[in-house]
Amino acid sequence: MHNRNATSHTVRFVAVPATPPSHVPSHPPSRRLIWLLTIATGASVANLYYNQPLLSDIARTFHASSRATGAIATLTQAGYAVGLLLFVPLGDVIERRRLIVTLLCCVTGALLLAAVGPTLGVVAAASFAIGVTTVVPQLILPFAAGLAPPAMRGRVVGHVVSGLLVGILAGRAVAGVVNDLAGWRAMYVAAAGAMLALALLLRAVLPVSRPAVVASYGALVRSLGTLFRGEPVIRDAALLGALIFAAFSAFWTTLAFRLQEPPLHSGSAVAGAFGLIGLVGAGVAPLAGRRADRRRPRATIGLALLGNVAAWLVLLVFGHTLWGIGVGVLLLDAATQAAQVSNQARVYALPVEAHSRFNTIYMVCYFIGGSLGSAVAVLAWSAFRWNGVCAVALTSLLLAYGVYLARRGRHDL
Repeated sequence: MHNRNATSHTVRFVAVPATPPSHVPSHPPSRRLIWLLTIATGASVANLYYNQPLLSDIARTFHASSRATGAIATLTQAGYAVGLLLFVPLGDVIERRRLIVTLLCCVTGALLLAAVGPTLGVVAAASFAIGVTTVVPQLILPFAAGLAPPAMRGRVVGHVVSGLLVGILAGRAVAGVVNDLAGWRAMYVAAAGAMLALALLLRAVLPVSRPAVVASYGALVRSLGTLFRGEPVIRDAALLGALIFAAFSAFWTTLAFRLQEPPLHSGSAVAGAFGLIGLVGAGVAPLAGRRADRRRPRATIGLALLGNVAAWLVLLVFGHTLWGIGVGVLLLDAATQAAQVSNQARVYALPVEAHSRFNTIYMVCYFIGGSLGSAVAVLAWSAFRWNGVCAVALTSLLLAYGVYLARRGRHDL
């Protein structure tokens, strides 16, 4: 990846209408700005995961089956993939701050619709809309990467991605507590208020980000196919990321159902508490980012895959105990986080003028993998309970490891 010359990139991106590459920064962004971007990323991405510890309570509200209610998690992730495809490429051609604030206002409305939804169908439709409009983190990440000099890009991306993981895991914990105190509808109302406040804060504080590309929206979307076909790194990263996230989503989508069954008999607050345990994994992000700056990031992905397999073996053997699930969560979140940071360091090492589009390709594939993992895991739970979920996740990880080994000798990856 690091040995490619400028000529190969010129051939590869000739069909993409772009301005000349922007000035490469020589100094990192201020710590204050990095922290602002990190917090905004975590606060906004949590919208995707509030529903996971709430699913069993939502099912009771509407007298629905676990399979029917599991569609909420699947539709949220599928909506996120659609939102990535529709909105994130715009980050290369229009001013990002305005786009971010607009989307935050839209997700506020979608969260309020979920809060007042009178039927499961309305809540599911609102969940899809929440997914579509919660793409702010994927607009912030390329913005942060573009502010950093190449030698520090992995570190900055790792810092911001750590906020992503904190939002994912803390969101589950907060949802579990709020649900126990005030019900699942109150969680959606609180989330809507948080998004409106975040929109006002970012409108006032976030610097203006000038577009990197001059192109029509149609040309921009068409260029995604050109980039995907021409860049082996993005194809490899997208496939590995999708398979790893499928296993990760399989766990979190079915955890609430697993906890309420014998011998655990636990509720949404316990499901959320496992999110707090997983926060330890957030500490892996800066470490993985630094390693990506020093060595080939793909090598870290190989180690992360082994960590994921170990996590699921623990969950398979000891998943009937709370301590076993706790150990599995620690391993699962740390390994998934290491893989994600390393994959995104690879993506952001590609030409800066196409960062938003490369990130779109990667994250669309990532969340397609997540939505499929959730959907298949819910079916496996209905048919085979926890052993079926573990089989789905391990199969996905073994496929990912097969892809990793098959392409290990490729110098362009």
